[in-house]
Amino acid sequence: MCSSEYPEYSGILYVIKCDTIKPMIIQIISLFPEVFLPYLNTSMIHKATTNKAVEFRFINLRDFGIGMRRRVDDTPYGGGDGMLLKPEPLVSAIEAAKQNVDSDKVKIILPTPRGKLYRQSDANRLAGQLDGLIIVCPRYEGYDERVINWVDEQICIGQYVLTGGELPALVIVDSIVRLLPGVLGGEKSAEIESFQKDDHSIEFPQYTRPADFRGLKVPEVLLSGHHARVDGWREENRTV
Repeated sequence: MCSSEYPEYSGILYVIKCDTIKPMIIQIISLFPEVFLPYLNTSMIHKATTNKAVEFRFINLRDFGIGMRRRVDDTPYGGGDGMLLKPEPLVSAIEAAKQNVDSDKVKIILPTPRGKLYRQSDANRLAGQLDGLIIVCPRYEGYDERVINWVDEQICIGQYVLTGGELPALVIVDSIVRLLPGVLGGEKSAEIESFQKDDHSIEFPQYTRPADFRGLKVPEVLLSGHHARVDGWREENRTV
């Protein structure tokens, strides 16, 4: 079983671990690994750890910092505002993460505005083809560009700027873990969701009780009990 309590920090790794034969192992490299724990201990992601579908490991980048102060950043060549993450700590953390998994089916992901726009088809691919992920969370003004030589994919979750890579990492994790076997309730729950068919189609509108809420009524066809008509209405109201 998996503990619902926050794991204690012990050196390099935080671990949310399940006693299972082969879960997907997701390792996240971050200067702030503690920010992930509240979210990952709730709802479907917590269910995934309880059901032994996934194991999370959090690697604190500071543990790979340089010198007595464990420095991880420096000023950019050519001048400019802000600080960049240095290549030595990042690459050392990536190499340590790779040693933690016994599989070739592991990808190293870097959330970055320079990456490919992340889509549902990417989540499907990563959930279905891999034994593990290593996600590197940038901070400050960015990272030394040479780090990309140790990265398999660069991913952008949208055209906006965030403080760090922790939120993009959570977006990627959530989108993948919910697709793992046994995580969602229904056998075909994911198949009818938005973007699953072609990265564009939006799922049909849905309603629940009461049938009449302040004069706003549920479409009559959904109350008919006629499954063929309901299916037809849902297909007609899917946004492409």
